[in-house]
Amino acid sequence: MTLHDSYARFTPYEIAFPDQDLLDELIVGIDEEAKSRDMDLSDPNAFFTMGRVNAFVREIQGPDALPESIHQYVMLVFHAVHFNQAGCPTYLLSEKVTRDLVDNYQGGQPIPPESSGYMQLPQHLLWMSGANSDAPESIDGVFWILSSRGTFHSLLIAGLRPDRPGFVIAPLPDAPVSETSKWVKAVVRNGTDDFSSQLPGSELDQLHMLETSGEVLKLLARFFAYVSSEQGAVEMVSARASDQADPVPSALPFFRVTQNA
Repeated sequence: MTLHDSYARFTPYEIAFPDQDLLDELIVGIDEEAKSRDMDLSDPNAFFTMGRVNAFVREIQGPDALPESIHQYVMLVFHAVHFNQAGCPTYLLSEKVTRDLVDNYQGGQPIPPESSGYMQLPQHLLWMSGANSDAPESIDGVFWILSSRGTFHSLLIAGLRPDRPGFVIAPLPDAPVSETSKWVKAVVRNGTDDFSSQLPGSELDQLHMLETSGEVLKLLARFFAYVSSEQGAVEMVSARASDQADPVPSALPFFRVTQNA
């Protein structure tokens, strides 16, 4: 198993919204509806009431879609819209940086580098339990949004596999931005170490699990603290890997997060 981190992989944003013109049209419609109704687009509850969003999701999901899947897809649209408007900032964490963040709090203030973005993790390094006792899923990354009301919204993405369409969408509970400084040192699990894994082969490959929403917030906060500190090196990368590369590369420019020499 390769813990890939040499370039940004094809993102869930690109998978879910392959037609950029259609997404741009949706965003224009959402913006017009929000202005006419004086709505705060950074509030997911308001987002759920938008006719344009519901029409788009139901057209994509079909009339027989389960309420749970509709909710998950609306949350994906919510994050995609803000990700798009922020300029699609993608941060690719190197394997070494990710392992350091799991093991240690690196210092610095946990200040998000953008109001919305996507933290992409090394492929197959972090895992989550599958739903209904299904096989564990490899975590690709986490979207985040800072609302105008001081609330932090995040969405975990897992299960990107070449042998099946789509991916796993896991919305996390909202959290106050004012508490991010507490997340970096929080002890989340009861009885076992945070980020520890019981997966077969975990000790050999040094794999980790995100079993709770608190662990996701803890990792995000440590990432924020790292990139705002002098230890973190953030390099903008505009060139993409070859289309024949495996895994498939993202067409988006990205920030590579490594360690300062």
